Order: sequence, then C-alpha cells, then structure tokens
Amino acid sequence: MELAEQIVSQLQAAGVRRIYGIVGDSLNPIVDAVRRTGGPSKPDGIQWVHVRHEEAAAFMASADAQLTGELAVCAGSCGPGNLHLINGLYDANRSGAPVLAIASHIPSPQIGTGYFQETHPDRLFTECSVFSEMITSADQSPRIVDSAMHHAIAKQGVAVITLPGDVAQNEVTKDAPAWRDVVEPTLVPDAGAVAELVSMIDAADKVAIFAGLGARGSREKIVALADKLGAPVGHSLRGKDFVQDENPFDVGMTGLLGYGAAAAGMNDADLLLLLGTDFPYDQFLPGTKTVQIDRDAAVIGRRTPVDLGIAADLAPTLDLVLKAVKPKKSRKFLRDTLKKHDRLMGGTNAYTKNVKKMKPIHPEYVAAVLDELAAPDAIFTADTGMCNVWTARYLHTNDNRRLIGSFKHGSMANALPQALGAQFAYPDRQVISVSGDGGLSMLLGELVTAAMYQLPVTILAFNNSTLGMVRLEMLVDGLPDFGTDVPDVSYAKVAEALGFHAERVTEAKDVYKALNDALNHKGPSLVEVMTDPDALSLPPAVTGEQLIGFATAMSKIVLGGGAGEVISMAKSNLRNIPREWKL
Repeated sequence: MELAEQIVSQLQAAGVRRIYGIVGDSLNPIVDAVRRTGGPSKPDGIQWVHVRHEEAAAFMASADAQLTGELAVCAGSCGPGNLHLINGLYDANRSGAPVLAIASHIPSPQIGTGYFQETHPDRLFTECSVFSEMITSADQSPRIVDSAMHHAIAKQGVAVITLPGDVAQNEVTKDAPAWRDVVEPTLVPDAGAVAELVSMIDAADKVAIFAGLGARGSREKIVALADKLGAPVGHSLRGKDFVQDENPFDVGMTGLLGYGAAAAGMNDADLLLLLGTDFPYDQFLPGTKTVQIDRDAAVIGRRTPVDLGIAADLAPTLDLVLKAVKPKKSRKFLRDTLKKHDRLMGGTNAYTKNVKKMKPIHPEYVAAVLDELAAPDAIFTADTGMCNVWTARYLHTNDNRRLIGSFKHGSMANALPQALGAQFAYPDRQVISVSGDGGLSMLLGELVTAAMYQLPVTILAFNNSTLGMVRLEMLVDGLPDFGTDVPDVSYAKVAEALGFHAERVTEAKDVYKALNDALNHKGPSLVEVMTDPDALSLPPAVTGEQLIGFATAMSKIVLGGGAGEVISMAKSNLRNIPREWKL
C-alpha cells in the first residue's frame, strides 16, 4: 500500500466525505487514492470536488466545517497550488472551522535547492493554523496525520500537513492509529467567580447583555436571564443566528453593520454582560462596568477592560447565575430601550416599504423580499461589505436558518465558494449566496464549479457598480471616493452562458418573481439586481468625528464638480436617517 492510500484511509475513518481542490503533479498520488475510494456512490467513499481556484477550495471547506461541525478537507499541489489556499485558510482558522489542508510539496531531495515551484508550506501556513507539520517518512506519517486531524477538531481551527509527492508514493511501513472521537469537555465556572457576578448584578440598576457566537445553545437561558433582570439583549453578527430568534428582549446589533438600540442599551447600562463574544471593535464598546464570560480565557479583556472575567462555558454559568440572582423590580430601562429599538427599526425599514416604483432598486428591499421567500432552513452566505449589512439587518435567522460569511477575516469573494461548500454539505437544503458585484467578480470562475456539479445553489448578486463599503469608509474618513467604481458587467449573461437559470432585474416590481423563480429552480440560478449605488449603511450610533468626516468628504466632492452625486446620495438615504440625527 502506498502512503497516499493510507492517508486517505485515515481521512475515511475520521468521517471525511469530500476533499476540495485542484489536481496537480505532486498531489496526484493523493487524488488517485481518493479515486479508488469510489467517491460519493460508496457509503464511505470520498468525493473529489474539482474547483477553479484553491482559495475557493479553502472557503468551501470552511463553510462545510462551520455548518456541519465536522472535519472538512481541502488540498493544493506544490508551490502556487497550495499557496492559493492561504486566504481561505486564514478565514477558516479565524472562524473556528475544523479544516485539514493537504499542501503537497516538491520532491524531498530538492527541498532547499531553489527547485521549480519551491515554497516552504510548513512555514507559510504557521500563522493561519493550529497545527502545521511536514511528513518526511512513511514511519512518521500515520501519527502526523492523526495528530493533525485531532488538532483541527479539538482546537477548532486549521491543521496543515505538508506532503512531498515522492514521500506520498512510498510504501507504508506502520499501521495507522485507530480513529478515536474525543468528547469535548464542559468548562464549569469557579464558584467564587459566580458569587461575585451575582453580587455585581444585584447591585446594578440597569443591566445590558451583549452576546456572540459562544451563546450557541444558550438562547433560552439568555432570554430567561434578560427577563429576570429586565435587560435588553444585543448580539454580534456571528451571534445573530443563536440569539435573535424568539427573543422578546432583542435590541439588534452594534458596530458599523449594526441596527436598532444595541448601542444605546450598552451605553446607558450600569453593568454590561459580554456573553460568549470577542467583538473586535472596541470603539463601539462602552467604558461602563463590564463582565465577560467566555470559554477561551485568552480573549477575556482584550477588547475592553473588564471588572470580572469568567473562563467557562456559558450554559453552566447561566444555570448557576439564574438560580442565585435576584429579580429586578424595575423594568423601565428595558421598556425605554425596547421603545428606542422599535423607533430605530422604523427608520431601518423605511427602505423596504412603498419602493416598488423607485429606481434604482433599494438593496434593503431586495434583502427583505429574500427573507420572505427563503426556506425556513435556508443557508445564507454573505459577501463582506454592504452585503453583510443588508443580510444582518433584514434576514431572520436561527439555529436552523443560518448566515455565515467572512465575519472575522473580512475577505472579499467569500460568499460564492462558501455557498458551494454549504450546498455540497447539505444537497437537499436551500443555499443562497448574497454576493456583491465586486466579490462575485473576484472568484467568478466558481460559477463553472456550480454548473459542473449542477448544484441547486441560488446566487443573488447586488450589482451597484461600486465597492460600496469601501466608498462609505472613505467618506467617513473625509475622503472623496476614488477607485471604487466597478465596470458594468451583465453577470446574468455570464451565468446564462454557463447554463444557469439567470435573470437581470432593473425594476423593483420584478424582484419578487425573479427571486421566487430562482429559488424554485432545480439547478444553479443567479438573479442580478441593479441596486442603488448611493445607498449607505448608516450605523445605529454615529460619532461627531464621523459626521465631520462625512461632511468634509461631501464638500470635497462638490468642489470637485460632483454636486449631483451629493444630491443623489442625500435623496437615497434621507428617509433612512433616524429622526434624532436630522436637523
């Protein structure tokens, strides 16, 4: 038996069902071993998913792993092949996705000689992985592969094995260890820390909760605590799926993508509870007294100073707190925050009402229609930028209706390949890529992958011919937008040429039917909606510096001859500005 065959058998034993990648010389022994498993037609066969770009392969594996919770695998041939994996692997590692990457390498006698396509993958991938080692012999291989898989699963991150092509063809010399599933432990909080937390909560008049991805599986407990304390509950984007649904105390998100009264609730509280979140934007976190609870002790206090940090799982901690904490008699803080949330959401929803005759199409309206039409267990992927904003604000998600994206790494072009990975993992579920024209064009070749496998994925392309989020960032910084234009391309025609069901929509009245037809199509579909390039993401809290920067940028645009652009932007966004911002 060749070593490549043993490695693939180890993947099979660990439950791997797909490898995303592109074939190539040094990787060929692994690919041939995959072929001999019989593919998806066999109960334990491994499918080789042939992609157009290795970056997309890593994004696909990342989505597969995030959604299933199981080990996913991607692979690249020597030099440029595996080097292309790196951006998707950065995203997977930062997203906590258990991914194994096979980075094949040049012939081992040539390493260190400046050989054709020589890189050093065992060094290159160190920063974006929890494990990165090179296999140098058949004796060493079984333990390295086993250790790599267990590192990826136990540490919820990327493991990389570097494999020279000649070593992969060596004969097996040792048996592989039997695969063993490891049950993740539950971290129970220190009793003294819980007692201190209860004391702090009892002493506070106004408590606010902000929860993130670590709240998964704890929504009912968070709602019960919010009810007992009269506390408004905000959430991060990654926590949206697990906090917002069936939560009468939800007050939205904070940050540039935010909406609702989450920012106001945190700023007005006497005590802020950060539950399972490593929210990165410290400028949106208040300086109030703060308690942070997180399974990972390393993240506690790194965003904002905390008065108490508890390293534990959220569920057992909340169980203990709920038993000991005293109910708050006054619910005025909660009522006031919920009223403010309702008022702000009225402004946010202004774009989705009575807009069928308006042109260009409001992107918010398109997102609202998608939310109405999508299946209860749909999986959404969102490109970084404005697509993050529209999906965060207008899509309703829960434990079964998921939204994923490059929420920590912030890469462009993630939505399409992530949607393909999600569709491979869940062939019978509705999967929708919410793509911007900038992101879609960057990895446009993956439309070929969707067509090749006839995946029933739906791509909703927001085409506003601009890099919208970058444009907003420039305006907030007092800069006129420059270099953000994207040429007008008919992505619908490109998709149609590949065999997609495709339609370009220029009238708001046609959005509903176009999306409905696409979602009901049995193969790949794409709906390209020509949206308003002047629609801006207005955060729920705006600083004086941001307003000054925006006004400065507008002045520069006018002085540069762009008065018409300023007027157009004002018309597009005036209805969506909260009343308290208007003069």
